[in-house]
Amino acid sequence: MVEVIEHPIIDRYLTFLRDKNTNTALFRRAMSNIGIVLAYHALQDLPLKETQIETPIQPAKGFVPASEVVVIPILRAGLSLVDGIINFMPEAKVGHVGVYRDETTHKPVNYYDNLPDGIEKAFNLVVDPMLATGGSGSHAIKFLKENGAETIKFVCLIAAPEGIERLQNDHPDVPIITAAVDEKLNENAFIVPGLGDAGDRYFGTI
Repeated sequence: MVEVIEHPIIDRYLTFLRDKNTNTALFRRAMSNIGIVLAYHALQDLPLKETQIETPIQPAKGFVPASEVVVIPILRAGLSLVDGIINFMPEAKVGHVGVYRDETTHKPVNYYDNLPDGIEKAFNLVVDPMLATGGSGSHAIKFLKENGAETIKFVCLIAAPEGIERLQNDHPDVPIITAAVDEKLNENAFIVPGLGDAGDRYFGTI
């Protein structure tokens, strides 16, 4: 399942992110704000359980998450969406999976991982702004499944059709949440029109 979020404000922030003249500060602000919207959609089916609270007037019924939320950015670009997501869900835990794409073979290479306890029963969000070939995303999801994760969603900013196809073939049980589906990949496996290298632009290392 692929959910493409359609909203006028998303379109506005995507314009900032795609524009090569957008400075680092505005790029970061736009990425964080879109992260909030992505989190809202990704967590719509988060299970809840009832709890009792006291308002200033009388006892009342409330709700708390029935499972923990764990955000797992694919390093390093995935970190760019974490700020917005945890602003929306401050109690979420954050794990890390370090995967880089070999620029020659375009295949994922794992170099780091650090996962919180309890991902087996958690509501896990794998986060990477660009779903290009799908190699890194598929690799990270496979790693989580090997560590016992059962509920997983993939959250991205922009997806290429090739990446969507790869994830759906490798992990048909994992929904994809994205703000846009672009045209294709170019010969260097970058998304077209895309926004360039999201990590470099977010961290100011262009």
